[in-house]
Amino acid sequence: MNIGHRAALVAALTALLAGCSALPGAEEESAGRGGSGGGSDGDAVAAGRPSVDGAAKAVVSGTFDTPLVMGGKVDIAVMGLKVRGRLATLTVRLTPRLPADFSDQDPNPYRLNGRNSLGTALIDPVNLKRYVVVKDSSGSELQSNDISTHIDNNQPAMLTYTFAAPPENVKAVDVQYGSWPTFRNIPVER
Repeated sequence: MNIGHRAALVAALTALLAGCSALPGAEEESAGRGGSGGGSDGDAVAAGRPSVDGAAKAVVSGTFDTPLVMGGKVDIAVMGLKVRGRLATLTVRLTPRLPADFSDQDPNPYRLNGRNSLGTALIDPVNLKRYVVVKDSSGSELQSNDISTHIDNNQPAMLTYTFAAPPENVKAVDVQYGSWPTFRNIPVER
């Protein structure tokens, strides 16, 4: 095999392994499928750059009492509700503010909420619906675990909850989060 053939073979293999196509006609094939990379047009999710959910600035936040300990507080910040395809992911930043002499310096959300599940839900004021966290095929809720997630005192933790996405006509929802007051008019990012 001559050097020209080897170089062409290496370039083709590199392109295949990198997950992109440098082969002639690849653009036409992708464009012919609507650029979705396969699947039906109704089920396609817009491709984009890989990213991580999480905004630098909270949409809304508040500091509330926690029933865990007298004088204990918890900072709760709703970081955003982002829709992708038929799912919506709510990101919440939770920061316990417990007295320094309290024995549990890394509580879980369950204990911060008075030994109750957070029961996180979205309230749709347009369609009068309540959205609960979706479950996967094994019956597990797609959310951060209230019990196994431990948060160091005075340190923030990002928690996520996945719901069926509200319809396009819903521009904002209310968020029920634990026993704390409801967060109102949280924008639905699409």
